[in-house]
Amino acid sequence: MARWRTDWKKRKQALQDLASRHEMTFQEKDEWGLRTLLKDFSLFGIGHSRRVFNVLYSATDFLEEKLAVFDYRYTIQAGNTPVTQFQTVFFIQSKQLSLPQMLLKPENFFHKVGTWFGMQDIDFEEYPEFSDRYLLQGEDEPRIRETINDDVSKFFLVQKKWSMESIGYFLVLYKHQHLMEAREMDHFVKKGMELYGYLKSKDAT
Repeated sequence: MARWRTDWKKRKQALQDLASRHEMTFQEKDEWGLRTLLKDFSLFGIGHSRRVFNVLYSATDFLEEKLAVFDYRYTIQAGNTPVTQFQTVFFIQSKQLSLPQMLLKPENFFHKVGTWFGMQDIDFEEYPEFSDRYLLQGEDEPRIRETINDDVSKFFLVQKKWSMESIGYFLVLYKHQHLMEAREMDHFVKKGMELYGYLKSKDAT
């Protein structure tokens, strides 16, 4: 969805309706401090003038699980011109997660060149198509290899060009620089929860 074509008033109403269907709370502003909470993730360190808004939020009893879907904007410099990017993010915080610090994103030509010069990219012999399509980085390679299983690799082969970041109890999912249209959001929430199910700690299920 191009930002200059976005009817923000109409979008707000559509997201309020979506929040109601999913029994979530809707807030125009980041009342829960999500941007601060996620500041260590790669996405939330890009550019400046960063802002979380249009937040759909829910939490289970005793805050065991917190779910948020929100719009996010940041500004980068393209030469002398500031360019503002928008996208939609799925976020879950859960005590049923125990994830390594990890960044997964679609691999491009420049990433492939970078790996020739020593840039990290964790590949899997058992998932060659997945490894060819995605750049995977993180400090604890053995734990990352334990985390990426058949279900996770197949998920990202179907949901093409999506990115994932994780650490500990936190998981975020997004399509880089893509603001989900309201009609896409039900599918986005469903797929986010599907991925969460694949990544839950076996000890917690």
